[in-house]
Amino acid sequence: MNRLRNRLIVIFALATLAPLAVTAWIFASVASNAVTRWTSTAEVDQLSRSLEQTGRELYQRACQSLKNDAALGRGTPERLLASDRSRWTVGAQEFLAGGEDCAYSGDRMDYFVRHGDQIWAYSTSLHGVGLAKLSAQYSHARALVADGTARDLRRGFTYTFLGLTGAIWILAFLALIYFAHRISRPIQNLTTGLSQVAAGHMNYRVEPARNDEIGAAIQAFNNMADELKHSQERLVYVTRLESWQALARKMAHEIKNSLTPIRLTMEEIAVRQSGAGGEFYQQAAQIVVDEVLSLERRVRAFSEFSSEPPISPRTLDVNALLEERIALLRAAHPDVVYSTRLARELPPIYADEDLIKGVLTNLLENAAQAVQPGGVVLGVTAAESGKVSIEVHDSGPGVSSQARSTLFEPSISFKRGGMGLGLSIARKSALLAGGDILLVQGELGGAAFRVLLPAA
Repeated sequence: MNRLRNRLIVIFALATLAPLAVTAWIFASVASNAVTRWTSTAEVDQLSRSLEQTGRELYQRACQSLKNDAALGRGTPERLLASDRSRWTVGAQEFLAGGEDCAYSGDRMDYFVRHGDQIWAYSTSLHGVGLAKLSAQYSHARALVADGTARDLRRGFTYTFLGLTGAIWILAFLALIYFAHRISRPIQNLTTGLSQVAAGHMNYRVEPARNDEIGAAIQAFNNMADELKHSQERLVYVTRLESWQALARKMAHEIKNSLTPIRLTMEEIAVRQSGAGGEFYQQAAQIVVDEVLSLERRVRAFSEFSSEPPISPRTLDVNALLEERIALLRAAHPDVVYSTRLARELPPIYADEDLIKGVLTNLLENAAQAVQPGGVVLGVTAAESGKVSIEVHDSGPGVSSQARSTLFEPSISFKRGGMGLGLSIARKSALLAGGDILLVQGELGGAAFRVLLPAA
């Protein structure tokens, strides 16, 4: 799983290459427009100068042609009288004021000659030449050149480029902040979870909201917290169990030392009583002997509870063990219906056979005693997360809320004739085998216990 690494690589590439590509594209576009505009302005300037040169040549040629015609007497001039000056053309008035002797207006060229107080105006049409149109095009071209020159294209290009680059950088930076937050937030939550668990809050969990490496790490943390919590509970239970075992060893030793001479003395008294009332004393002595034997059985049970049996682990078939225990108990409880639901291809376990048999016998026996005649006891096997589970369900009344808190405590019994050590010894055996026993929700309406054992 390299999703996080690949995501970081993609984010870095997008954060660097995308803004670079966009900036380069904008730079190329703006530069192209600027160069095109600069080139167009230069071409218009050159064209306007060509138009100016062409117009001057046409003007000079038309003026010289009129002068030649006037000198040769070709053409009839228009005589402009001083008394009618208000009706003169602009060119005539400028000539009178000292201007040029040739002037054009619209599509007509005029040549002026002074004769006394009159001005003769020789005219010719420029309609075919198009000097007026040429003059208008020249004026428009010069206006474009003046407008392009008035603009500071380099400064405008620089400001535009810097503004767009800054905007792209800000957007990329905000995107980086967003993705960095998405990456760092789960890590912060995981760090907080580690701190909480380290402080002893074993119930703290981190919400797994991702499916990449960080999500896997969060899931691993939650699993670790679950294991730590269970380990802590097992450690507390084992510590309390050791205290009970020490007390049981001491009590068993002291009670046994007292019961043995009592039993021997009462047996001797029962043998020697033969006179009147001997039958009564013999019966009383027998009652005391029977009670002492019952107490000795209880003392032996406490001795077994306090002792640490030798462990010889080996590979075991859980399905075969469960079926063998059920077949053994079916004859002892003919009024109980036993059924199984065994998992196929169940991995074997590596544990002590006697310990596992003792655990299964205890749970199946308790289930058989809890149900009414015709009741059902169900054995289920399954594999989950590297462990093998064995569940025993019954259709009895179940476990009360009062009994749940002290269910595995020694010397606590909720059934007639019970010693209160069965479940304690069973859980102890499961712990010695590397597993545990848990109370779970029953399928048949009664109690249900799950034995978790590590797979081989």
